[in-house]
Amino acid sequence: MTTAATTVAAAITAVDQADSPESLSSAVKALADLVYPESIPTLIRVLGYNNPGAALAAVQGLINLGDCAVAPVLAALDEYNYGARAYSIRVLGAIGHPQSLDLLLQAALTDFAPSVRRAAIKGLGHLRWQELSDREAVAAQTQVLNAFSQLIQESDWSLRYAVVVALAELLVFTMNGSTVSGPLAAEILARLKQISQADVDIAVRARAQLALQPFQAVSPVSMRPL
Repeated sequence: MTTAATTVAAAITAVDQADSPESLSSAVKALADLVYPESIPTLIRVLGYNNPGAALAAVQGLINLGDCAVAPVLAALDEYNYGARAYSIRVLGAIGHPQSLDLLLQAALTDFAPSVRRAAIKGLGHLRWQELSDREAVAAQTQVLNAFSQLIQESDWSLRYAVVVALAELLVFTMNGSTVSGPLAAEILARLKQISQADVDIAVRARAQLALQPFQAVSPVSMRPL
């Protein structure tokens, strides 16, 4: 066994043998800091523990591991533990791999836990669209915009706020030489403008206005393809 493998094995054992919330959090953080793929199953397991400190350390560890954590997190998603599910969605959203698109859409639209839905909505805003072909990117972002059209009608202001944050990130992507066509960028601008004027909550309106500030001089007509 190599030195690195030995170190990871010892760190996993420390997690398994932790006998207090504090020692568990410390052990998980030490394991996460190694940024080693063999730690993924243990870090995923910790997401379901009733220990926010340990779970947050595991979330960061999985995010730092990047794409190699995506498939295991997707495969291990807990349908019954909403806390673990929320942490998993946060991981997938932060990594931003397009492989997570369907799960994020489903969670944003149908999950019963607001924390899960917020994490999924925000994740949809910054998927790595550039890894898709032009056609795939436009089709996927059209799906996302359709989902946002439903979500912006939610009574929970925090979900609407998350939609605005996601739209803002998507707008930045579309305005920076992305593969998304002009009409989609124009549609995002139009939706943010509508939200900035019509949402019933001042915090949501203000967030939409903030998102629009860098684009005040942009005309939707200029974004239409020739």
